[in-house]
Amino acid sequence: MSQLYSPVRRWTALGVLALATLLVMIEITALALAMPYIAADLRPEATAELWIGDAYAFMMAGTLVTMGTLADRVGRKKLLLLGATCFGLLSFAAAFAPTAGVLIAVRALMGLAAATLMPPTLSLIRNIFTDPRERVVAMGVWAAMISAGMGIGPLASGVLLEHFWWGSVFLIKVPVIVPLVIVGALVIPESRNPAPGPWDLPSVALSIVGIVGVVYAMKQIASYGVGQPVEWAAAVGGIGVLMLFARRQRRLCTPLIDIALFAKPRFSGAVLANVLTAIGITGVVYFIAQYLQMVQGATPLSAGLQQLPMAVCALLASLLAGRIATHTSARAVVSGAVGLVGLGLAGLAALSAGMPYVVLAVLLGLLGIGMGLASAVTTDVIVTSVRKEEAGAASAISETGFELGAALGIAIFGTILTATYRGTLTVPVGLHPDTGRDSLGNALAEAANLPAGVGEQLTSAARDAYISGLQLAHAVSAVLLFGCAAACWFMLRDRVSERRSYPRR
Repeated sequence: MSQLYSPVRRWTALGVLALATLLVMIEITALALAMPYIAADLRPEATAELWIGDAYAFMMAGTLVTMGTLADRVGRKKLLLLGATCFGLLSFAAAFAPTAGVLIAVRALMGLAAATLMPPTLSLIRNIFTDPRERVVAMGVWAAMISAGMGIGPLASGVLLEHFWWGSVFLIKVPVIVPLVIVGALVIPESRNPAPGPWDLPSVALSIVGIVGVVYAMKQIASYGVGQPVEWAAAVGGIGVLMLFARRQRRLCTPLIDIALFAKPRFSGAVLANVLTAIGITGVVYFIAQYLQMVQGATPLSAGLQQLPMAVCALLASLLAGRIATHTSARAVVSGAVGLVGLGLAGLAALSAGMPYVVLAVLLGLLGIGMGLASAVTTDVIVTSVRKEEAGAASAISETGFELGAALGIAIFGTILTATYRGTLTVPVGLHPDTGRDSLGNALAEAANLPAGVGEQLTSAARDAYISGLQLAHAVSAVLLFGCAAACWFMLRDRVSERRSYPRR
């Protein structure tokens, strides 16, 4: 296709694909600043509040592989444009959701629509840019949109929440979707797998049920502790279903996920880095916004601006990732990038109510650099490990890793944070023992209706408990990332294929 289409058309198509990626990432991060307002308006329980944040990412993660293989069959361009249209319509529905339950359902459907966007973007890039040098640049631009979305989401939300209601954060994507669909229909070339084989519906069901079962168990543990039999049944059932899914993939001639790819250390190492980097970054983005607003008292706009160092550093790092990997190696870049994310998380484990902003900015910058480098290089390693005809499936694995990590980041951080918050909160004498124990947002709302002295005591205790939960969540994530960095150093050792993926300029 690089020979069939002019440079203008190729790079315009890349712009459309990058814009689609940007919109999907904005949806993940834009909600964080709005959560205190949604909680105050819809008054969801702690579990429902976590599901509002997670429903989108988990539905997306659960269906990415399915939609990647579907795009290979029906046409990547067709599925991309259909998904973008549905995404815009559902954004309207989310903006005017009357209850927490409705919002969760709509967010889940938005995740399904987003799953139709992400695999086609990567597989189309892989097919449009056949020249390795152009492809590295294109992958860097694509990865930069992930980084940019992480920053634009909170910033745009902050501006809107200063002047409008929380539903406005869902509408920021709608004006972009219309030109995206129109221009995309004109410049993006259609592509599909010429011999895709049968589409295995039992595998589709197993993958979705398995992921949702495991996540449901995590959320129940966060809300109700470890003593409930239902949560353990969900955990064991989810893991069992995922094992059945993996076994079925080995027997199928045309699996949804080629399990054999994971036997390659480079492929597995890149996917592992994708997942764990997303866990750390998304957990920070989602909960640091609430820390800035509910602990430090920042306005939504100020909280969004304070997160910019991470987005700016990630954007620059992702654009330079290909050049850096050319002169070093994918092994060095990925291991170092994951280590930087771990270092940033370790620093955030010392978070306090009075942490100077310059320290927070440096730590966010480290996280951004690590994410930008890791996302660009791991994506190219994963996608170039397969034939062009399998680009959709490979890109789906890449995106599934990132989106599953994003969802797990919210779930893991939320589980640790909620459990620690409830276990360490000291309710002032004279109040019911469960006062404010549901969440920090509810504690602040209840404190506002109490006499001044008692309300201040509850506010201070709730903020201290919340910070304790954040500290532990960051510390656990840092340990995971440092372990991942060491694993990647040993797994990404094929220097010949590295040079093939990153040709010298």
